[in-house]
Amino acid sequence: QVRLVESGGGLVQAGGSRRLSCVASGRTLVTYSMAWFRQAPGKEREFVAAITWTGGTTYYTDSVRGRFTISRDNAKNTVYLQMNRLKPEDTAVYYCATDPSIVEVRSTPDYWGQGTQVTVSS
Repeated sequence: QVRLVESGGGLVQAGGSRRLSCVASGRTLVTYSMAWFRQAPGKEREFVAAITWTGGTTYYTDSVRGRFTISRDNAKNTVYLQMNRLKPEDTAVYYCATDPSIVEVRSTPDYWGQGTQVTVSS
């Protein structure tokens, strides 16, 4: 069983920055791809960013490219999402996810965290 625990959410002003962390436990996930999704009130959950297990390739949805950076530390079983130049429309619950496949992790990952709320005030 895999457990993902996110942290780092909170209230931030527009234009500010925030870093989310997700710690994985329960099994060796070194070869697993990792991703972040988000769900805003009244909207469907959407893909935000993903990273391969080596960290060599990253993917972003268009709305965050250039502002968000996904990274990982395999020694710590942790994935990060550095969010810069935040906008009110980035307000959402952010979820960490993992899957062996870099394709599946961007759409239907096997494992999900419980989410962390990020609120961006204007």
